[in-house]
Amino acid sequence: MTRIRMFATDLDGTLLRSDRTISARTAQAMESARLAGIEVVWATARARHSVHTLASSCGFRGKAVCANGAVILDLADGTPEIVDTISIETSLAATAMEQVRALIPGVVFANVGPTQFFAEPEYAALCEFADHHRHLHEMVLADTLPLDVEPMVKIVARHAEVPSADLYRTAVAAGIEGVELTHSGAPYMEMAAAGVSKASALAQLCAIDGIDASEVAAAGDAFNDVAMLTWAGTALAPANARAEVIELADRILPTNDEDGVASYLEELVAGS
Repeated sequence: MTRIRMFATDLDGTLLRSDRTISARTAQAMESARLAGIEVVWATARARHSVHTLASSCGFRGKAVCANGAVILDLADGTPEIVDTISIETSLAATAMEQVRALIPGVVFANVGPTQFFAEPEYAALCEFADHHRHLHEMVLADTLPLDVEPMVKIVARHAEVPSADLYRTAVAAGIEGVELTHSGAPYMEMAAAGVSKASALAQLCAIDGIDASEVAAAGDAFNDVAMLTWAGTALAPANARAEVIELADRILPTNDEDGVASYLEELVAGS
């Protein structure tokens, strides 16, 4: 049996409970895994600031793949140091947004940078704090996007009436060019630079540490986890995952509210 040297986990719907917290059991399981020589990496659609908040809440001091692979953070000293970013070229972003607007009239956008969030006023009006973990005053509002202010790591798109999963499926079927489309279960569709995914960022980290994909176990619950689960040697999904994710998993864990990730890490540590 191949030894697991890296464990990569999605956050929302996987590591986090439904109340968006990390249980004491899960925090302890991650620390025990680290002490046993297993590198725990968070892999999420979330941005730097909300990952920092979560890490501070549970004492996590590892690496985090953010924005679906476009940003890599190192939280070793408790602060979210940006190790690498992959941005979307402004011209490609503008073209992709135009294609989506033509495909689905009424769609609105926001552009996510490594540190700032730029939104059309109509997009901001649809947001709740939990969507991006930002209040309205923490967004830069602009009638026309994209803005050439800082590198753009992600585009998010939503519609007042079309569910985000349907928006994603429609865009995928149409073949929007120049970007990587995905959906995390949030009320918006996401776009990164072409070729960028949680899997591509994890492969970069593995290359640095000399870890083979076969030595990686990954857990996730949504469309944006598919590339990571397909790439990793061991694919795990909580029982609450989307049906499409359940189908490709090597093993189904207890749900996120039952600390499924913690139970797997405890098993790994016991067998190490």
